[in-house]
Amino acid sequence: MSSPATPRSFTPVLRSEWLKIRTLRSLLGALLALFAATTAFSAIAGVSETSDPEFDPLFMALSGVGPGQIAAISFGAMAVSSEFHGGGLRLSLAAVPRRGRWFAAKLLAIGVPTLAVGLVTAFAALVVGRAGLGDAASGLSTGEQTRGVVGSAVYLTLMALFAAGVAALLRSGVGALSLIIPFILVVSFVIGDAAGAGVADFLPDRAGQAVLYETPDRTLGPWPGLGVTALWTAAAVTAGTWSLRRRDA
Repeated sequence: MSSPATPRSFTPVLRSEWLKIRTLRSLLGALLALFAATTAFSAIAGVSETSDPEFDPLFMALSGVGPGQIAAISFGAMAVSSEFHGGGLRLSLAAVPRRGRWFAAKLLAIGVPTLAVGLVTAFAALVVGRAGLGDAASGLSTGEQTRGVVGSAVYLTLMALFAAGVAALLRSGVGALSLIIPFILVVSFVIGDAAGAGVADFLPDRAGQAVLYETPDRTLGPWPGLGVTALWTAAAVTAGTWSLRRRDA
């Protein structure tokens, strides 16, 4: 009978997975793109004039999270799909036969840097967005801004892990990106227009993005919305774990 996993036995696996991510330039580039795209789009949105009577200053300041999430999704998908090239997964599983333990380390190595970069990115986006908005953002409270920054980072992390789960299920980063990115850019809005906002509010991207609004006019509030996105992520990760355990490396 094999002994149960201990923190000491898990640490080398986690260290190995973090080393893989740290040494792949494409993955570091995705995190850099996350920061650059999010702050750039928030800066542009901040200086754009709007006549919308329902203007939401918090969403406008953090609106760069929308395009920036593509980089987070790419990071999660590529971090997993890199294992399916050149026999990488076979080598990983030869060192760590327990596939669940290996995948847990991979997900943690994806989630922690995404959360860290997400926090820095969301804070920078808020700063540049508020600078552009000027007096229009003066009514935002400290609590609302803190919730927006922390919630944005959590949302980006969940989307990266969601992509990681889908990539593990499909055994392909390209397949995962081809499915998720068109969904969040097109399908989510088509479903919302066809079925009504109430249905669309429970989709993974629309639910989580409720946290970006000062006063979300949606079925779900900020934290329940993130909870729904977390459920989608858990489902994707569970499916990815099932695929890794059932299919040959």
